[in-house]
Amino acid sequence: MVRSKAPSKKQQKRGIDFKKIKRKLGRKLPPPQNATNTEIKFKAIVLPEQSVAAEKTGLAVSRKGLTLKELLQQTSHHNSKVRRDALMGIKDLLVKHPAELKSHLYVVIGKLRERISDDDKLVREALYQLFKSVIFPRCNQDYEGPLISVMMAYIFCAMTNFSIEVRLMAFKFFDLVVQYYPRCFFSYAEKVLQNYEDILRQNKFYVEDKGKLKNALAGLVHCLSLLTSNKQEREKTIAEKKVLHAYELDAPTGVSISIDRLKELVQVLIGCFQEFIPLINSTTELDAQSFHCILSILQSIDISMEFLICSILKETPQSKFLQIPDPTMLDQTFSSVLLKKLLGVFPLNPKYHLFEKEDDRFFVLNILISKTFLHLREWIDPPASLFENYLEFIVNALLGKICSDTISGRAIWEKHLPSLLPFIPELVLEVAGDWQPRLLEAFTQTFKLCSPESSLKLSCLSAVEKMLIPRGDTLDLDANDPVVVEYQISWIRELPILLILLGDKHPTSSQVVLRLILKVGQFACSISSRAMEYENIQYSIMEFFGTFQGGNICYGPFTKLPRDCQELSLSCVYYFSNINLDLLRSIASCCLCPELEPSLFFRIIEVLQSAYKAGHIQISDQLSFLITLVTRFNVDMESFRSFQTFKSLTCIVFSCLESMGDGSLILQMLEELILEQMLLNLPIVNACAMLRVICRLDSKPTILSEKSIINLSNFLPAYLINVAHHIPEDDNDSTFSNCVHKRLYYLLPCVLLFDRSPKLLNLVLDIMGSLITGSSSSLPIRGFIQYQYSTDHLSQIKAIVSVLLSMHMDEKMRKNFFMFKNEIDHILQSIASLQTTNELEMNTEERHKLQLSCDQLKDIYK
Repeated sequence: MVRSKAPSKKQQKRGIDFKKIKRKLGRKLPPPQNATNTEIKFKAIVLPEQSVAAEKTGLAVSRKGLTLKELLQQTSHHNSKVRRDALMGIKDLLVKHPAELKSHLYVVIGKLRERISDDDKLVREALYQLFKSVIFPRCNQDYEGPLISVMMAYIFCAMTNFSIEVRLMAFKFFDLVVQYYPRCFFSYAEKVLQNYEDILRQNKFYVEDKGKLKNALAGLVHCLSLLTSNKQEREKTIAEKKVLHAYELDAPTGVSISIDRLKELVQVLIGCFQEFIPLINSTTELDAQSFHCILSILQSIDISMEFLICSILKETPQSKFLQIPDPTMLDQTFSSVLLKKLLGVFPLNPKYHLFEKEDDRFFVLNILISKTFLHLREWIDPPASLFENYLEFIVNALLGKICSDTISGRAIWEKHLPSLLPFIPELVLEVAGDWQPRLLEAFTQTFKLCSPESSLKLSCLSAVEKMLIPRGDTLDLDANDPVVVEYQISWIRELPILLILLGDKHPTSSQVVLRLILKVGQFACSISSRAMEYENIQYSIMEFFGTFQGGNICYGPFTKLPRDCQELSLSCVYYFSNINLDLLRSIASCCLCPELEPSLFFRIIEVLQSAYKAGHIQISDQLSFLITLVTRFNVDMESFRSFQTFKSLTCIVFSCLESMGDGSLILQMLEELILEQMLLNLPIVNACAMLRVICRLDSKPTILSEKSIINLSNFLPAYLINVAHHIPEDDNDSTFSNCVHKRLYYLLPCVLLFDRSPKLLNLVLDIMGSLITGSSSSLPIRGFIQYQYSTDHLSQIKAIVSVLLSMHMDEKMRKNFFMFKNEIDHILQSIASLQTTNELEMNTEERHKLQLSCDQLKDIYK
């Protein structure tokens, strides 16, 4: 039976407070009904320019549009890339706008110095390049004091940084500062050397990172080299001031470094050197970085010891003036360290010669150790066996037996060997046995074989000077020792050869050679063995001045060298006791060089005239030299300067001739030479100068011989006609007064000669009359036909009439012409006869001008 369902209760209806809405998953909920609408509506406003860009108008900006202020701010950014980019932007901005650096120098450096200790390597390197390429090159020396004081505090702070890389970079920055401002080192020397010493004691990076050590040592070498250079400059200044009266030596100025500080630094450097000894003795090749590290260490030790010795001598009263080395002045322990750990390990030799360049590297290192040994040998009292080891190396080094035979090996030999040569003169004096001839022979071979323009040749010349020129002390070589004399003679003979090889391309080396030749000449008279050799130099030195080849002059280096070299060479010529004629001809060829300055030309004459007065030139040779200058000087008539130079030359020659003795005697010696030169078709200006020389030495009545008068009468008609053609009266380019003045300059010597010798005037008038009648072919008128203006009969007649009219303007000539009225009448009659017979081909104008001149001449002599 089915159970019936119970009746359901009716639910009571209630009110709904909140209607529940079903939401689908993922759908966004609608905002509540009471939500506030926060939506903002806006529209873009278009402006003509941005306000930020307007603020930078007219300012210097980088490629990225940043100003200097913005870039400086970015150098402190926490991101290293931003800092580096800011430094690059500053570099770009300062290159494009240099004025920004000058205006904001201290602001820029004050901000950039903070990056010296930057922990990022690239940032430090960018900063270094910025200072090196932009800031320091553009800074004036006037900013040195404030600029250095601003930077040094941060550099010293970086030198004590915990990071080795930052410390090494600080030394690199300091080295850069010293390169541009060397004097600043002397203010911080003690503190800088202390920091170098501290970092070198940390030997943990000797083998690990030799590149960093190499950079630090290179900076140390540069700083230490300033010590010796400052010493040399001070000694030079003192030597110059001692010339002044009542000069007192001031207290030492400049750098002040304690001796103990230098000793400590040297010992630290020796310790660094000892760290590389196992590498030297190993079977592997000595790499480039290790080599440069060892090289810098040895250079630093050598410079330090040189300065240390000077400091000891300065502070020791008994040696302050005597400069005597005393082994007791150095600490015994310090000397022992030098001998055992540095000088005693010489020579440095690789166990296996793997490469030729390795031999060259060891040669350089051994050269440096040898130099240090030679500095210290009198202070440390080395064993004899060790001294002989060094002597053997020096001899072999001079002979070139240690370096390789390659081009690079030769270059290394010439570059590094000069450091040993200053010690050669003292070694030659002190060594015993066969060491002296071995050293002399090796040195002589080096002197002859090295390149003329190399620094090695200059060092050899310095050593030669010490061994040739006596100094009056115990350091002079024995002039009576035949072995020494033989080598000295070979050195003297090499000097003129070297001078020719140098030419005019190496004036510094030429000056050194000339100075040495001069000193040899100054001391030659006191040493008989050298006097003959010095005299023979003049035969080798002629090519230096000039030579004649095939009738042409080949000028030597003398004409193109600087004035100081030219003065030295003239001084060398003065000290020849008997100057030969060939050398005078060579010097005369230089005087005729058109490129030679007139002042030097006159200086040559002055020096040779002084040599003549000293008895070094024979009178005939000196006269020949002076006449050669006057006859061969090429005068450019278009150049006023050239003509004035020649006039000055003639005045100087007059003065020299008058100072040589009685004028009449000089004229007797010269008249044949002068007339011989005049008849060689000389230019008119040179011929005039020769006539003036005769007039200057002649007197009234003339002292010329009969033969000379006849020769002059054959020459003067051609000369006078040439004067008339050379300076015509109707010259359109000159005024009448200028033409008359010029013509009188050339006619004046003839007027004087005619006044002193009426016979000469008579002969000249006769020849002129013969020229007009055309019968001159039978007369010996030498030199007349060669003149370029004597081309036709009519021109000759016009010139004769013009000359007679010009000479009549002189009062003396008017009196002389009246004495020979018949000869002049004969000339006029001959002209009139030619005009009537129509033998002269003339147009109407020419006939009229000639008639006027003849009428004028007739009126004068009526």
